[in-house]
Amino acid sequence: MARIVHIEDDPANRLLVRKLLSRAGHEVLDAADGIEGVRLACSQQPDLVLVDLNIPGLDGFEVTLRLRGEAALRGVPIVAITAEGDRDTSLAVGCDGFLQKPIDARTFAETIGRYLGGAREAPPSQRGTHLREQSQRIVAHLEEKVAELSKANERLRELDAARSAFYRNVSHELATPMTPIVGYVRLLLDEELGGLAQPQKRALGAMAECVTRLRRIIDDLLDVTGLETGRMRFASRNYDFLETTRRVLESYHTSIVEADLRSVVMPAEGPMPAVGDEERLQRAMGQLLDNAIKFSPAGGAIGIRVEQLASGHYELCVADIGPGVPVGAQDRIFDAFYQVDGSATREHGGTGVGLAIARRTARGLGGDLRVESPSTLRLKDVDFTGAAFFLTVAMRAPDELGSTGRP
Repeated sequence: MARIVHIEDDPANRLLVRKLLSRAGHEVLDAADGIEGVRLACSQQPDLVLVDLNIPGLDGFEVTLRLRGEAALRGVPIVAITAEGDRDTSLAVGCDGFLQKPIDARTFAETIGRYLGGAREAPPSQRGTHLREQSQRIVAHLEEKVAELSKANERLRELDAARSAFYRNVSHELATPMTPIVGYVRLLLDEELGGLAQPQKRALGAMAECVTRLRRIIDDLLDVTGLETGRMRFASRNYDFLETTRRVLESYHTSIVEADLRSVVMPAEGPMPAVGDEERLQRAMGQLLDNAIKFSPAGGAIGIRVEQLASGHYELCVADIGPGVPVGAQDRIFDAFYQVDGSATREHGGTGVGLAIARRTARGLGGDLRVESPSTLRLKDVDFTGAAFFLTVAMRAPDELGSTGRP
């Protein structure tokens, strides 16, 4: 019985070769990439190595050169088995045989038996010995670098998981003391605990505004952890899309006025009944309004349009006349933590997660979020040439909304 190392990234091909050779009495050890294959061959000292040429990590040529540099493996036959590749090149780098895919299941084990018995295909020329030795040194160095990068990549994944856990834990720890703070500030403002002088009311009003902003940041951090793990939870309840939009606009009226902006609203006819998570949708709409307010110049306007689409979706468009989104950044602005200007001295604040959360919410509700910049939207004789964000949701969100997985 021979021990054969088979280096192949396709699991179906690995299974077929294993069945054919095991039936012939051979032991087959599998590797899914070049780096793993080199390690396996060096540690197991096989009687033959089968290597696909098109594999990740190190390709089949590099694997062959690397193994030919191992003194303990120099007499071990290496057979290239591939759907694509060049026979002469394979033999020149050190392969002893070349098999074309798809393999012939009836004769495959017999063919491998011949290589085990000493059969070899002659290389096209013997003049490349020096070049092969030099290539072996290059591949050995390449293998070390790939291994280093693999370790670094694994470390990055561990750090990313630790970062997500940190956000989750900090968000929950912050949310707990925020609950009584929000409640008591509201009780004081409503004078449920006694009358207040006007200066006290102004001070509490400023506190309430800061507490509201802090609460939004905490909610965003909680959503980011759900965004990264694919475990954002969605409710499934009846609501009205148009009424939801109106309530969100009313809640932002003061912010729009204080920013010296005006809202241009394209009227729509209701009702617009829907089923989904109204609370998450409100927050996603708020993210778009926050973004428009942030990037609109004083004295400008924000455009809002609500439509029912023929596709069975509702659409909210929020547009501005600001600087717009650079073409190179229009895909990345929906990535968590990405900001077009992420420097500490940037003009506009924010954590860089709002649009990512809004898009994930829209997709969780059966729709999507996209940007058009420069915008071609025109509402009531106002050209909103900056950026226009189009948020769509299905009239009835997908059934899997109530689950914790990705919709």
